[in-house]
Amino acid sequence: QVQLVEVGGGLVQAGGSLRLSCVASGGTFRSYAMGWFRQVPGKEREFVATISAGGISTYYADSVKGRFTISRDNAKNTVYLRMNSLKPEDTAVYYCAGRRLGVGSSSLYQYDYWGQGTQVTVSS
Repeated sequence: QVQLVEVGGGLVQAGGSLRLSCVASGGTFRSYAMGWFRQVPGKEREFVATISAGGISTYYADSVKGRFTISRDNAKNTVYLRMNSLKPEDTAVYYCAGRRLGVGSSSLYQYDYWGQGTQVTVSS
């Protein structure tokens, strides 16, 4: 059973930075594509970023392009989301997701495993 645990959320002022980490256990992390999604109450979970199994290919939502960076360390079974120039509209619960197919996807329905989420709050 694959488990994903996100850490690193918190409260930050607008313009600040945070780094989220997601540690995987119980599976073959290096073969999975990974993604980050976020959700605010009353809205559908939305795509943020994805990275292929080998870490070569990445893809971002337009709303975070140029500000967020997804990366992974397969030796540590960990995927990261570096968030810079944060805005109040980035406030959400952020979820890590894993996909058995090694190609990244922006569709949440393509992911097989999910973490419990971590809250990110950006104050103005």
